[in-house]
Amino acid sequence: MKVSELKPVRVFSIFDEITKIPRPSKKEEKIRAYLIDFAKKHDIDVKTDAIGNVVMNLPATPGHENAPKVILQGHMDMVCEANDKSFNFETTPITTIIDGEWVRADGTTLGADNGIGMAASLAILTDPEVTHGPIEALFTMDEETGMTGAFNIGEGMIDGDILINLDSEDDAELFVGCAGGLDTVCTFHYNRSFAPKDFHYFKIAVSKGLGGHSGGDIHLGRANANKLLARFLFDLLKEHEIVISEFDGGNLRNAIPRAAHAVIGVHTSKKEAIRVALNQYAADIRDEYAGIEPTLEIDLESVDTPEYCIDNNTSVAIIRSVYSAPHGVVSMSRELEGLVETSTNLASVKMGDDNTVVVTTSQRSSVNSRKWDIANQVEAHFLLAGAEVKHGEGYPGWKPNMQSTIMHLASDAYKELYGITPAIKAIHAGLECGLFLEKYPHLDMVSFGPTLRDVHSPSERMNIPAVERFYEQLKLTLAKVADLKK
Repeated sequence: MKVSELKPVRVFSIFDEITKIPRPSKKEEKIRAYLIDFAKKHDIDVKTDAIGNVVMNLPATPGHENAPKVILQGHMDMVCEANDKSFNFETTPITTIIDGEWVRADGTTLGADNGIGMAASLAILTDPEVTHGPIEALFTMDEETGMTGAFNIGEGMIDGDILINLDSEDDAELFVGCAGGLDTVCTFHYNRSFAPKDFHYFKIAVSKGLGGHSGGDIHLGRANANKLLARFLFDLLKEHEIVISEFDGGNLRNAIPRAAHAVIGVHTSKKEAIRVALNQYAADIRDEYAGIEPTLEIDLESVDTPEYCIDNNTSVAIIRSVYSAPHGVVSMSRELEGLVETSTNLASVKMGDDNTVVVTTSQRSSVNSRKWDIANQVEAHFLLAGAEVKHGEGYPGWKPNMQSTIMHLASDAYKELYGITPAIKAIHAGLECGLFLEKYPHLDMVSFGPTLRDVHSPSERMNIPAVERFYEQLKLTLAKVADLKK
């Protein structure tokens, strides 16, 4: 069976089309063109704004014109992570695989975050069986790397009363709150020195970690490849004179880094000692992460002598600061049991062409003051190491409204369909809802979606039965809203 033939066919056939369209963050031109063509093909009113967001307008089912207007909202872009670093997300379609009750991709992220939200919205717009009031389908750009579309939504693009965000990842759960976020970027400037000729050079690689979403998966205790690499190098510094030619790890601020590598040199007389130390370290890590990181690997191989190395003082500062930088859960919520309140992700370490090493971190919290507290701690940490530090603009959290009408309607719909009252939760991840609420404080909002696992990693997968439950819940929720009067 093909993905396009799965039930509900209307949703999966559109999702299958979306997976074939390249849509990295900030490069959504092709998916935007697809959405506009879709609207024209189905005679749906469509408009765009200067930043690139797309809105489709669907009149109400006859007799429900006076119902509150519902905004169905999802984002166009996807996180692009692949096991094969040569995979080009800008030109190559994703290959989907049906694996039992799951859909996954072949060695890449699936893009169900948020391809399935887009597919559900488009299915609603073309499903003659759905009873609904007026609908606006909003597709935002660049959610994953800056929420650029939500920040810059054009004047008059939307005027709805209710917003249903379709960017959540757990069946039988409704989300009514989310964390705010903030990026902190730390830049080291180094001098180049010629690589010593009497040194032996190794490439040390941490690879095949599970990674995952830096918000939704941060509490799982998965390995941070940057931290593991810096930990080993810190141990070496205490015993040996080493030089560093390369340090590269992680890719995206909102993904736990799965892989990192460094090219280092040691005096030729110490090369066997390094091999022994690495073997012992790898064994320790396998023991520490047993049951958590089943595929994690740490390897060592000899490489040619590089031309240049990073100066010693900067090398030491990078190793010490990356090793000791905070990462992971900082505090748990005291209001919602089991919810991470505040966290930080040491996301990437990248060498620039301008003699810089850039460390990118991402902070999240459902409490704005705590978000800034951990961001300032990260700033202080790297300032002490001699780096330049800058914070991004950040985005606000979404405070739960337990009296929300749309929350109760969506909950009633799920219970009516499946006999289960869905859990009401907040999520330790960024949703665009906080930004929409700032711009449109009258909005009544809820977020729900099908079960997704390991998003932002090549292990991302989507539960097939949950998609059908999600779509049926969405249809019934819209029917219930259609019976309301503004």
